[in-house]
Amino acid sequence: MTLQQFEYIIALDEYRHYVTAAEHCYVSQPNLTMQVKKLEVEIGVRIFDRDKKPLQPTEIGKEIILRARQILRESKQLKEFVTHEKETLEGEYTVGIIPTLAPYLLPQFLPSFIKENPKIHLKIRELQTSQIISQLENGIIDIGILVTPLNESAIREIPVFYEPFLLYLPEHHRLLNEKLMLAEDLDPSEVLVLDEGHCFREQALSICKGAKHGSSIGFEYQSGSIEALKSLVQKGVGYTLVPELSVSPAQDDVHIRRFTNPQPVREVSIVVHNSYIKESVIERLKETIQKVIPTQLLEKQSIVDFDWN
Repeated sequence: MTLQQFEYIIALDEYRHYVTAAEHCYVSQPNLTMQVKKLEVEIGVRIFDRDKKPLQPTEIGKEIILRARQILRESKQLKEFVTHEKETLEGEYTVGIIPTLAPYLLPQFLPSFIKENPKIHLKIRELQTSQIISQLENGIIDIGILVTPLNESAIREIPVFYEPFLLYLPEHHRLLNEKLMLAEDLDPSEVLVLDEGHCFREQALSICKGAKHGSSIGFEYQSGSIEALKSLVQKGVGYTLVPELSVSPAQDDVHIRRFTNPQPVREVSIVVHNSYIKESVIERLKETIQKVIPTQLLEKQSIVDFDWN
């Protein structure tokens, strides 16, 4: 049985005439007649007594029509509720964001988001990618901000911007003589990376995977902080890869070099569970972030994605 069939029997009850009921339902009379008969066959009773003129519902048909009206009324209320939920910009939402984005992205968009959306309260958690996926699937958090693609069937991805990787070098390093870098120029034994569990670590190692081996810097150091890695580099210990939002032109220009095109980038997305319906919150979050991001990071075609495989 379908809601459409319920609409047809209600119209027949109101107009007591097949042609008139079909006209008000914007269908042909044969189609309406066929659907009413299909419903009667499915439930095993006659809803209308066709021998009476004008058409009359049977005694059990009256009860069925009454319940059909109730179901259609509740269906309409459900649609209105969902529409309201999708469009309303209010409520409390828990957002998970990866540590390599949080300190650089949050200060840029959060103040304006809070000011422009006073009825929304965000509870923000720094989580690694695997934790965000798990907590979205289990309903612990509502929204994630991380690097995609994830290739998770239960998760919907909404790309927001494309952030290039930059090479971060100590002052007077030989590679600073190059205007643009090639991944092949990197020496993996000198590269400082984040510790296990950070997706940024895997991406950085992917960029370096084809590089030639050189002399070791004398120790191995894996940190959970991009800023810690930058501080070591500033003291002349190795070099590292950093996302563009983590650098300040005034402080870091002497340390950074870009890669040749196509630059290695990471796709930053808002992610939600497939069942999530608050489209207005997702769109407002995306709009606010994109307002504060440099425009060159918004166009995917301007920066070619690096192959992480």
